[in-house]
Amino acid sequence: MNQANPQIQIQQQLPLAYVRGEAVIEKPEDLFIPPEALEVILESFEGPLDLLLYLIRRQKFDIAELPVHQITEQYMEYVEVMKDVNLELAAEYLVMAAMLAEIKSRILLPKLKVEEDEEEDPRAALIRQLQEYEIFKRAAEGIDNLPRNERDFFYAPVAVAENCKPVIIQPEVELKELALAFASVLKRADNFQHHHITPEVLSTRARMSAILDYLDSIDANQYIPFADFFEVTEGKSGVVVTFLAIMELVKEKLITLVQNQVFSDIHIRKSLASIE
Repeated sequence: MNQANPQIQIQQQLPLAYVRGEAVIEKPEDLFIPPEALEVILESFEGPLDLLLYLIRRQKFDIAELPVHQITEQYMEYVEVMKDVNLELAAEYLVMAAMLAEIKSRILLPKLKVEEDEEEDPRAALIRQLQEYEIFKRAAEGIDNLPRNERDFFYAPVAVAENCKPVIIQPEVELKELALAFASVLKRADNFQHHHITPEVLSTRARMSAILDYLDSIDANQYIPFADFFEVTEGKSGVVVTFLAIMELVKEKLITLVQNQVFSDIHIRKSLASIE
């Protein structure tokens, strides 16, 4: 008894359609599809002028030099196609066909030589209509290409509570920012360095008291720049003592360091706990 090779995969025939959930593999022999059941529309036009303008653009004709013979033939071909597929043509399409036939016949008729003013070109009225229509059509296309709400973009409304106030979170002063500010002050102090025979003894505690007295003498909500607390004329020793005094006051939570944004100047104010 021969066994089927498991490596051979049997490809099942794909169903033609599903009718009420059941797959239809073979086409029914009594299937009848009426000719009117299928319609294929290649182009859609908004009127006879739109159709004429499309034919002129496709053939790259100049509207001012309207070739009535070629345009009339192509226009009538389109009309005949619409009749063959059982589409009901609007009356204006047939009126335009009659107008083209009249213009074509007037062009083919021999012209009589008269002394009166020259007869107007039979195409002139139609050319003016096509030129005006082309202007409005381009303007409409330009308006249609503009961004449109709920087509090119969408608004997402968000309800905000009336009592909701923005909260400004100030960044914390990092140690590296404080070190950079201190280095800047030291650099300024080097420019005012003097030789002292007898160096003055500076006290950190005395400088802490001086800083607090200065903060008490001004408005409690006022912010003082970090660099204003240093006297560069005192030299490096004075700058170091002031920096240590500020660090001690921060450690004891008597003053607060504030920085509005990263890499901005550092300001000092008296802490709220000490004010209360």
